[in-house]
Amino acid sequence: QVQLVESGGGLVQPGGSLRLSCVASGSIVSIRAMGWYRQGPGKQRELVATITSGGTTNHADSVKGRFTVSRDNAKNTVYLQMNSLKPEDTAVYYCNADLIYIRTAIVASEFWGQGIQVTVSS
Repeated sequence: QVQLVESGGGLVQPGGSLRLSCVASGSIVSIRAMGWYRQGPGKQRELVATITSGGTTNHADSVKGRFTVSRDNAKNTVYLQMNSLKPEDTAVYYCNADLIYIRTAIVASEFWGQGIQVTVSS
């Protein structure tokens, strides 16, 4: 099977920075795209940023200029560098991967991490 494990969350003051990491492991053949989503209190899950295997990125308007998504293909890892954090960035952040893996056959599917809390507060 496949697992996504996030790390790097926590409590930070407004204006501060955090770096999230997500490692994908298991019988992975290739990862087509990875990204980050978030769900704030009382809100629906929303896209934060994605990155393809070729390095093409997409960032939500609300985080452009502050957050940067990157990945290390050799390590099956995606990162989210978050700068100039605001209280409205408080949310559970979820890692997502669109990948091909081996089950009983080669299968394409989407996986989610368990989520990690980011709290921006003074």
